[in-house]
Amino acid sequence: MDEIHKTGAKLFIQLTAGCGRSFALNDLMVTLIQNKTLGKLAKPILDPEFYSLAPSPTPNRWADNITSKEITKEQINQIVYAFGETARLYIEAGVDGIEVHAVHEGYLLDQFTLPYVNSRTDEYGGSFENRYRFAVEILQEIKKKCGNDYPVSLRYSVVSKTKGFREGAIPGESYTEVGRTMEESEKAAKYLQDAGYDMLSCDNGTYDAWYWPHPPVYMPENCNLDDVAHIKKFVDIPVVCAGRMTLDAGAKAVQNGDIDAVAVGRQFLTDPEWFEKVLEDREEDVKPCISCQTACITMSRSNGTNNSQTMDDSTHMCRCALNPQTMQSYKYYIQEAKVKKNVAIICGGVGGMEAALVLKKRGHTPVIYEKSSQLGGVFIAAAAPEFKSHDKKLLKWYETQLRKEGIEVHFNHEVKELTDLNVDDYVIATGAVEKKLRIPGAENAISAIDYLLGRSDVGNNVIIIGGGLTGCEIAYDLHRKGKSPILVEMLNDIITAPNLCLANSSFLRDYFKANQVPVYLEHRSKEIHKDGVVVADKNGNEFTLPCDSVILSVGYDPAPLEGSGKNIYVVGDAAKVGNLRSAIWSAWDVAMKI
Repeated sequence: MDEIHKTGAKLFIQLTAGCGRSFALNDLMVTLIQNKTLGKLAKPILDPEFYSLAPSPTPNRWADNITSKEITKEQINQIVYAFGETARLYIEAGVDGIEVHAVHEGYLLDQFTLPYVNSRTDEYGGSFENRYRFAVEILQEIKKKCGNDYPVSLRYSVVSKTKGFREGAIPGESYTEVGRTMEESEKAAKYLQDAGYDMLSCDNGTYDAWYWPHPPVYMPENCNLDDVAHIKKFVDIPVVCAGRMTLDAGAKAVQNGDIDAVAVGRQFLTDPEWFEKVLEDREEDVKPCISCQTACITMSRSNGTNNSQTMDDSTHMCRCALNPQTMQSYKYYIQEAKVKKNVAIICGGVGGMEAALVLKKRGHTPVIYEKSSQLGGVFIAAAAPEFKSHDKKLLKWYETQLRKEGIEVHFNHEVKELTDLNVDDYVIATGAVEKKLRIPGAENAISAIDYLLGRSDVGNNVIIIGGGLTGCEIAYDLHRKGKSPILVEMLNDIITAPNLCLANSSFLRDYFKANQVPVYLEHRSKEIHKDGVVVADKNGNEFTLPCDSVILSVGYDPAPLEGSGKNIYVVGDAAKVGNLRSAIWSAWDVAMKI
């Protein structure tokens, strides 16, 4: 705290009552809940049944076969006491304030306030006052231990945007709210203020509508601002807004008195110097957050799975796909190379460009050899849709940094033999190539990359074969353009890729459902015609889906340049097909070895 205060900054620390039914149970945790003997043995270390206690017995957000048990009044009292004691320790340590987490996002405290989760009949359920009692008692305990002048903020969701268990409402959708309505929120915000909360830090949503509090790239920028500005009219305490906030919209809202402050999280993970660069008029040097959430929040699931997040990700939250140093400075750091080398980087995709920048900072001389006339590789296609404006900014950032670092780039230079280059080391960043679907009529289809790059026109009714992330983003893009996409996927769900945050995947699932986009799960494509696709369901029944165009999005295969030796390193998709995170992190892994 002494070091923080030297900067003039203040620190509030969030304290949470827990996740309740939103606790992200993985396979191990489900086993511990279901196997009482194992659960008892693990309890001193890991007690997932306790972590997932809810106001009433309700289905867990992540595990199909787990019902969260009802928390007891004794356990509620223990949590209230713990809030007060922890706050007291923090004030003794010089912490400037506490933020109670949260009547927000469908966490435990929020679940008590929401009618679709809370069916209690005691003093913590039923009436408005009873449903908000837990949050008020926590505040009272903190103020009792720390004094009425000690500031306590509350993380608060204005509207739940929730249609039911595991079903959110997308922007603009007409629906019936099962959680907190705006009408109740107007009353609740003032009630919580009058109880003594000193600030409301706001957005929208629950874990059932997770794309509101953690907006992916598909959500509009400033998506929560209107609702948060509305709720400010009913309170006198400061109101803060979060959720893909832009500088211009945030500044204007504060200037107009619509909100009192802007909350930013993910952009600081991508670039800790973000605001310093803004103040210095160096916005071109800001590495932009692209809202991918493939490292900061990787809790993911698809039909029939529990939280499929890896244990490494579970124990290392708030990392960043674009900045490996975030929360991993012990592992990723810039250290001057003892021996300076000339390094050839074969292809200038994201992995290659990232490797070049790290190598340059370490004192090496990297040179990029790119066979096309553009830097970016397959990410150029990924960034092509209109809603991917931040992806385009990321490509621009790389170009700017390569230029400022004076890194040499040879365009239209395809390297076929490594021996053609007179260098010390080689970084192979040749990426991946699209898989081919070996079925009759495949030549009648358009590749995903050709569609994304605008090389091929499509008709109005478009079948996308492959319901992975790329296929679903193409379907989303087509629907936004007024066309009629149809998804065909052989698995039992769309978007089953690892490390993909449920906030991202559930938005697309809910979007397709709300807009009645046909999704054929557990269907194999058998033959492609110019005017349709023959598909077979899981029982082998075949039928034809008519269409005007077919797009193939069935994945990628690594495309490494042949060569081996101690001085040859492979990064990104050329080594193993992954995502932006694996490309960038592997680039650092390699660049730190050379």
